[in-house]
Amino acid sequence: MKVARTVVPGLVIALVLSIVASQAHAAGSNRQALTTAHLRVCADPNNLPFSNDSEEGLENRVIDLLAKELGKEVRYTWFPQSVGFVRNTLRIRQCDLISGITTTSEKVQNTNPYYHSAYAIVQRTSLQPPITSMADERLKSLRLGVVAGTPPADILAVNQLLSNVKPYHLVADTRRDAPARDAVMDVASGETDVAFIWGPIAGYFAKQAEEQLLVTPLLEEDNRVRMNYRVSMAVRFNETDWKRTVNAALSKIQPQIDEILQDYGVPLLNDRGEWLAQP
Repeated sequence: MKVARTVVPGLVIALVLSIVASQAHAAGSNRQALTTAHLRVCADPNNLPFSNDSEEGLENRVIDLLAKELGKEVRYTWFPQSVGFVRNTLRIRQCDLISGITTTSEKVQNTNPYYHSAYAIVQRTSLQPPITSMADERLKSLRLGVVAGTPPADILAVNQLLSNVKPYHLVADTRRDAPARDAVMDVASGETDVAFIWGPIAGYFAKQAEEQLLVTPLLEEDNRVRMNYRVSMAVRFNETDWKRTVNAALSKIQPQIDEILQDYGVPLLNDRGEWLAQP
């Protein structure tokens, strides 16, 4: 007995198209960013001191150096750096690089770090002697500012100082709000006495304030709460050759990067976690 074999033309065509689409996707997924003529970067359009769409941030300046070293022209895709930033930019190939991301991020493949900083104490210079630790007894009688959900907030909670705290939002729409900047400026205005802020933000806005402010990295805290982080760039996980290319370029321009960081008032640490205080 012969068994009739029925071929459905539409089904065959759909199967062929599916295979072709899968192959094209795989080819696109394996494309290395180094084969393009442009340095395609995703960044926040309003997030100083790091970046803005006028390219005034420290990361903008680092990217300019990197592009020159690589012989590429910079092209930005602007996207607010909030929830979903990596997912909506790098992962869907809106760009090939993100500048200024901690090496602890598990969402990306990190390059080698190009600076090391820490959360810092911001205080007026009139507060003498300066506070250098969150264990200082004077904090019990001072008005404190901290961004909710950051490591210093954890220590303030352990030290039972939350009743003294003016909190600032961790997640904000950077097109309208800059909570960490506000925390620094509140110290300058006298709204608060001391704030605990991520070092690059603290250093930059302290330099902008009319009142003279002192920024001191938090280096004497409980080592169970991490206060210092290394900062790198980010590429996609499958682009190891591109990562090596970026690493080689970063190594060559590191002295110029250090100058930029100093210009922006970033408190820098060495490999041992010691403060490289500026003269």
